[in-house]
Amino acid sequence: MMDGAQQYNPRTVEEVFRDFKGRRAALVKALTTDVEEFYQQCDPEKENLCLYGFPSESWEVNLPAEEVPPELPEPALGINFARDGMQEKDWLSLVAVHSDAWLLSVAFYFGARFGFDRADRRRLFNMINDLPTIFEVVSGTAKKQSKDKSAMSNHSSTKSKSNSKVAQRGSESQIKYSRPQPKDEDDDGLDEDDEQGETLCGACGENYASDEFWICCDICEIWFHGKCVKITPARAEHIKQYKCPSCTSSKRTRP
Repeated sequence: MMDGAQQYNPRTVEEVFRDFKGRRAALVKALTTDVEEFYQQCDPEKENLCLYGFPSESWEVNLPAEEVPPELPEPALGINFARDGMQEKDWLSLVAVHSDAWLLSVAFYFGARFGFDRADRRRLFNMINDLPTIFEVVSGTAKKQSKDKSAMSNHSSTKSKSNSKVAQRGSESQIKYSRPQPKDEDDDGLDEDDEQGETLCGACGENYASDEFWICCDICEIWFHGKCVKITPARAEHIKQYKCPSCTSSKRTRP
């Protein structure tokens, strides 16, 4: 059995969604923060390889399951063969698209196996659909959507947001380690929590929470959980200009 591949069977909509989120977080990690390691493991000289994400939020590049039919739907086969035949960004986007399809197939495999009815399937899809796809995260589409949404709801705070690095709720003033506050004008009756809920992590797609550490990319101005991009508050204090994994990756070229 592959590392991290301990099988368990989620039986409710909530359990299947939790399984989905864990696998999704693992795949996002492989294609963003752990992209260098992932790239190296996808050697085109090796046999057909697959990218697996596990509910524990760990990922693995490995050969496909030998069991036929497999216990669960299998991810795309042979992702390593295309690695050197296209631009890295395009290759990662291709892997991301196949990973999205695999995640949905696994989630609805569980739904079919445990007899989800029409209402359960709709609820599961809606929960999944509230998260950005892996492709949207890797390609930067999720960032653009989040940025456009933020610009529409909080246009007047754009300049102050770009000068902020770390988000920690509860700060009264707009300083280096505060999260941008929503504007007071034209809020149409929305309270602060409603507007702050507009901000999504550019990596995992989750909403802002008061007990979490956030950091803003100085290039694309998108906010991230510190844990998603492996930045701690202590480390952030020594960063003059923070670049998120996607902005860093987009400037890297391969021979």
